Amino acid sequence: MPEPVRQLYPWPGDALELSSGHTLHYLDLGSGEPVVMVHGNPTWSFYWRTLAAPLSSTHRIVVPDHIGSGLSDKPQDYSYRLQDHIDNLVELIEHLDLSGITMVVHDWGGPIGLGAALVVPDRITRLVIFNTSVFLEHVPLSIRMARWPGVGEALVRGLNGFARAGLIRAIGDRGRMRGAIRQGYLAPYGSYHDRIAHLRFIRDIPVEPDHPTHATIARLHEGVPRTFAETPTMLIWGDRDFVFTPRFLGQWQELMPHAEVHRFPDAAHWVVEDAHERILPLMEAFLQGTTQEGSTTQEGSTTQEGSTTQEG
Repeated sequence: MPEPVRQLYPWPGDALELSSGHTLHYLDLGSGEPVVMVHGNPTWSFYWRTLAAPLSSTHRIVVPDHIGSGLSDKPQDYSYRLQDHIDNLVELIEHLDLSGITMVVHDWGGPIGLGAALVVPDRITRLVIFNTSVFLEHVPLSIRMARWPGVGEALVRGLNGFARAGLIRAIGDRGRMRGAIRQGYLAPYGSYHDRIAHLRFIRDIPVEPDHPTHATIARLHEGVPRTFAETPTMLIWGDRDFVFTPRFLGQWQELMPHAEVHRFPDAAHWVVEDAHERILPLMEAFLQGTTQEGSTTQEGSTTQEGSTTQEG
């Protein structure tokens, strides 16, 4: 790990040998009620660093790297299906015997983290959902192209195109994506070998109804709102996301009408990178149980239940 990145991400982490025989890297910081933060693709636990560090002063923060991501093993003969990642996260939760969990999810971490929550619902106390989906929706052409035979291998694995594109398209304020932060997102993915999960995640998007992961997503779409209808939930959204547009947020609000909602019009897909300074106090208040159920805000401003404010 380059030294500038290590200064931003100073934790060696822990390792769990999974029942599959592969090693899962994870952070386990602080003590208190557990908060499990689940990243997406093509990021890794580095994505959560700006929230994990301060929140670890009051909570136990557990942040895994999925198999194929970050500092976890990157096997070349692994299936990399959504269900595999769900199973791995459940195994970690049970290994650490976590209960009273606040599950925090983003991107692919949404179906993974919420899928795990459905397996162990009695261990879940709160949900925090950042730009993600458990819906069967249209996939942008730029991502569909990466699924084409030969194209994905060349662009995603050969040229590291998916991760590099994220540094531009997934951020609202590109001035933030410089120096060690830019290095940090790319550091674990320096070779063709290391980028296998980038492509496998893309190919696991269930575009076709007969795709193996289609049934898993459908189960989440039905099960999450039913199982967590009364679970305190916060939705945090970057409105400039080119994949998970505000339309997805609207679907979440229909499924989880009790959720507290915070929108950031200037933030994009990597909303935590764009707006962590404004997100942290929202997270702290939510974890302390001082938030107002059902409220909707922009830029973290205070509103009455069910109302919406516009900034600027």
